[in-house]
Amino acid sequence: MNFVDIIMKKKAGFPLSDEEIRLFAEGAATGSVPDYQLSALLMAICFQGMDMRETTTLTMSMMHSGDVVDLSGIDGICVDKHSTGGVGDTTTLVLAPLAAACGAHVAKLSGRGLGHTGGTLDKLESIPGCSVDISEENFIRQVQEIGCAVIGQTKNLCPADKALYALRDVTGTVGCVPLIASSIVSKKLASGAGAIVLDVKTGTGALMKTLEDSVKLAEAMVGIGQYAGKPIFALVTGMDQPLGTHVGNALEVKEAIDILSGRINGDLLEVSLELGARMLIAGGQAENVGDGKAQMMEALRSGAGLRKLAEMIQAQGGNPAVCEDISLLPQAPVILPVPAPVSGYVTRMDTTAIGYCTQHMGAGRAQKTDIIDPAVGLVMQVRLGDYVEAGQPIAMLHLRNEQQAAPAIEAMQQAVEIGDKKPKKLPLVYAFVSANSIIYADGYGKVR
Repeated sequence: MNFVDIIMKKKAGFPLSDEEIRLFAEGAATGSVPDYQLSALLMAICFQGMDMRETTTLTMSMMHSGDVVDLSGIDGICVDKHSTGGVGDTTTLVLAPLAAACGAHVAKLSGRGLGHTGGTLDKLESIPGCSVDISEENFIRQVQEIGCAVIGQTKNLCPADKALYALRDVTGTVGCVPLIASSIVSKKLASGAGAIVLDVKTGTGALMKTLEDSVKLAEAMVGIGQYAGKPIFALVTGMDQPLGTHVGNALEVKEAIDILSGRINGDLLEVSLELGARMLIAGGQAENVGDGKAQMMEALRSGAGLRKLAEMIQAQGGNPAVCEDISLLPQAPVILPVPAPVSGYVTRMDTTAIGYCTQHMGAGRAQKTDIIDPAVGLVMQVRLGDYVEAGQPIAMLHLRNEQQAAPAIEAMQQAVEIGDKKPKKLPLVYAFVSANSIIYADGYGKVR
């Protein structure tokens, strides 16, 4: 089969056959198709799109291009959750132990941070001694015995996706729904979970900036699950400001512990409850969303969720004492305020810019080889709609040294806009997408 013919076929707008798509994935995984031809087909797909059959075939082909984790030895339905990326998004460290405390089996393979988004693995590794490099055998045993485990992906998981994603990143083909959906779902299916709950972000800190595009992405991923016979559900949630107030690896672990300890609540807890309730439904532990939330709130009140987090940390070689003494987490030596330049209401946040601010401080990576400083980051002091006086802190910077302060302060003052008019309050959850329906928050779309 001539690969140039495949490129020309998609360029002309025709659907590719299953065989042609499998050749595409195999060529990416093995290197048998040169990068320039793979890139040409990626660009053709960006312009012409893929229908659901094509997208599902690409997903399954990438899934089977490498290892597939077998979780059949674990009792019941293993559930997984995936976020499309955000800032201050620490939901995994809140909902995984809460769901496990309610009887769910949460088997999660996570990724590292890149660009403006944080990575769960980096957050866990900020806990002294905690490892995310665990054998598949120990991973399965931990989920069976404790109820939750969060580890890194195996080296041979979805090699086709790894090759194609690297090309998409440098060829301007990242923002394409079929390519995004197949990339995410192929890894989730290869991870072996029996049911998957997706958190599709929308807003200034999200990959998809508009609600319409975010819903399209959610529909595509749920549709792949339907074709593949795997239950996938999606929530479309807001990312027009950091989800939590803490941004940075050890800082986000601290916030998760504060939530599980009952010391604080807020948007991070609310979204965690929404996602976790769906995980309990998918895993057979809850009858409906209200029941799932009630169970998780009881696990929060009783301390069972915090104890489960400590168990998971200990099982992965970390010091569980951090759950009782957060001072054991890495701490930055310099803490400085970002003063509001003027008085007024917080009208908008450029959440992507906030994420990049912490990356430049050392909390994230510009390249995969960059070394992260687990202690640095920032703590937001304001939310959208808050009124601030000039000079009042809008954030507290946690820095390695004072030389980092000036550019970080300038970046944050530009990222947080202050105006005269209080903005409209935005919902945390914009839509719930299942195989049969889309349910929108009031005023944001029609139920169908």
